[in-house]
Amino acid sequence: MIEYIKKRDGRIVKFNQERIANAIHKALIAVRGVDKLSKKLSDLVVQELNRRFAHKVPGVEQIQDIVENVLVDNKLEDVAKAYILYRARRARVREIKRFLGISDDLKLNINAIRVMERRYLLKDAKGHVIETPKDCFIRVCKAISKVDKRYGSNPKIAFNEFFEVMSNLYFLPNSPTLMNAGTSLGQLSACFVLPVYDSLESIFEAVKNTSLIQQSGGGTGFNFSHLRPRGDVVRSTGGIASGPVSFIHVFDMVTDVIKQGGRRRGANIGILNVNHPDIIEFINSKLKPGSLKNFNISVSVTDNFMNAVKKGRSFWLVNPRTKKKVRKLNARDIFNLIVDNAWRTGDPGLIFIDEINRHNPTPGIGRIESTNPCGEVPLLPYESCNLGSINLSKMVKNGKIDWELLGKVVRIGVHFLDNVIDANKYPLKEIEKMTKGNRKIGLGVMGFADMLIRLRVPYNSKKALKIAEQVIKFIKKEAIRASVELAKQRGNFPNFKGSIWEKKGYKYMRNATLLTIAPTGSISIIAGCSSGIEPLFAISFVRKVLEGTSLLEVNELFEREAIKKGFHSEDLMREIAQSGSLRNIKQIPKNIKKIFVTAFDIKPEDHIKMQAIFQKYVDNAVAKTINFPHDASVNDVKKAYLLAHKLKCKGITIYRYGSKPEQVLYFAKEKEYVTAESEYSGGCPEPRCLH
Repeated sequence: MIEYIKKRDGRIVKFNQERIANAIHKALIAVRGVDKLSKKLSDLVVQELNRRFAHKVPGVEQIQDIVENVLVDNKLEDVAKAYILYRARRARVREIKRFLGISDDLKLNINAIRVMERRYLLKDAKGHVIETPKDCFIRVCKAISKVDKRYGSNPKIAFNEFFEVMSNLYFLPNSPTLMNAGTSLGQLSACFVLPVYDSLESIFEAVKNTSLIQQSGGGTGFNFSHLRPRGDVVRSTGGIASGPVSFIHVFDMVTDVIKQGGRRRGANIGILNVNHPDIIEFINSKLKPGSLKNFNISVSVTDNFMNAVKKGRSFWLVNPRTKKKVRKLNARDIFNLIVDNAWRTGDPGLIFIDEINRHNPTPGIGRIESTNPCGEVPLLPYESCNLGSINLSKMVKNGKIDWELLGKVVRIGVHFLDNVIDANKYPLKEIEKMTKGNRKIGLGVMGFADMLIRLRVPYNSKKALKIAEQVIKFIKKEAIRASVELAKQRGNFPNFKGSIWEKKGYKYMRNATLLTIAPTGSISIIAGCSSGIEPLFAISFVRKVLEGTSLLEVNELFEREAIKKGFHSEDLMREIAQSGSLRNIKQIPKNIKKIFVTAFDIKPEDHIKMQAIFQKYVDNAVAKTINFPHDASVNDVKKAYLLAHKLKCKGITIYRYGSKPEQVLYFAKEKEYVTAESEYSGGCPEPRCLH
């Protein structure tokens, strides 16, 4: 009987028949969708092993050769082909990892390993990596699980739960937590909102605080509407004010200088109220190429303004210093200017501030004026956001949503993020006080497009909207239940009294907010899934994994489908990579084209409807890019902005392909390939959006 096998690295380990059965099971499911044979076939493999290697130690490759032969002998040629292709792909990946000197103990894909190596794995003083991906996850889970001891719970139990969901890529926290948990820096929050008031002291205090936050990997959001307009009087000096836009450039320059140690791009959002006297200058502030390259900008608009737009009415601009009306403008003129600039440059977006404050969980603490850089977390001044996302792709088993597993991961995710608030080392005392006072968390999702593909549902369909609602409604229910249970053990968030939770009749609630849909970015690359709730950006494309090295990357689910249906070939994958889409590929069946749609195959209104469905149940906000093809019209953008307001989104960000000189996703010209930078995973294809 075979007792031991020899691994590729020379190690001798105990033989485990379950691994063979599992490999055969995966091949059967990938090709035929059912498996009633894996146990029987693995028994046949073991019999052959015992016959050929009695009293010997076979190697992994020898075992895999026998698996192939057994599949062919049992007239499963199609399954054998899938198994052979998988072996070849894994061999290619191992070879590339060896060439790049990459150590991987979690079997991540090549780009995931490169992202982890570049941004998350700890390094020594000489810049050499000193931990593996598994070590990184252990470091994070140890640091976050220690918090349980403060509340009389067993940290070992928490560690095991946290490590289970992270190592299986069911859940991952935001980037600063992966970077800094268990280190001397210890800053774990993704983003912050800082107040900027109408004095040089306040402005440059905010500049200083921005540098501290961005040095630790955080992004920052600001509303500049308190600053007096350009040309206003400065009484203390008798001079003339330069206005908010001039100071936004100062913040932009600070971000450029900090560069966040090269580990994370600096990211900001600058917001100005639509009735500020400098609103036109603000709207036009990114027309010049390269201007404010570290800033997203959005106009904060009220329901009254949007109604004035629809009815063609005028509205007043108001000086924030004197509170006096200074100028009357036609609302449609301003709205059209916003739309035209968004069409040209992608900026500005819109923040629907009244909708945001209708859902402000702690109105007694203050009115929300700003959000984090990508708009998914409206925050009070000095609040920070602590985010993590569930990989919905992993929540599908045998073509159905595994509700039990999803509920379990939601509960663990809420527990993890609540612990982050206590484990965090805050850059400012004001931030610590406000964050711990409200204990806001943002549990979100990634891999939603993959989930739909696994369920055989087109992204741009009514059924997809129905599934989205079922999923996010379930997550909300489970998250509330988890937060209530934590509150019973640990107490309510300190600002619970007077909150919307108390008004709704809740006696217990640990966290003022629970859900967020973040862009996910690099963590979805680590998880090997689609970004946030975005559609796939391409089916096959070329990925720049490091300087001078590019690799053809094919969506894994599509590749399986191609093998299963018998039309897979390397030439076909390259042909698809010339456009990224299946739309014009003749040999692919129509039913498969419907399921594997990409962002630019989908109408803008379908993007917005999906955002609105998630927003209906998300108490923070939803980061979603509404993608437009290059030939979209200004009127197309206008319709999108109006629809987003009508459907009660909290904001909207659009991107018309090619509207920026610098992108991280490039569609092919003749005889070239669609090309994506290493950290692009979907959504906004601009460098500033990769935060």
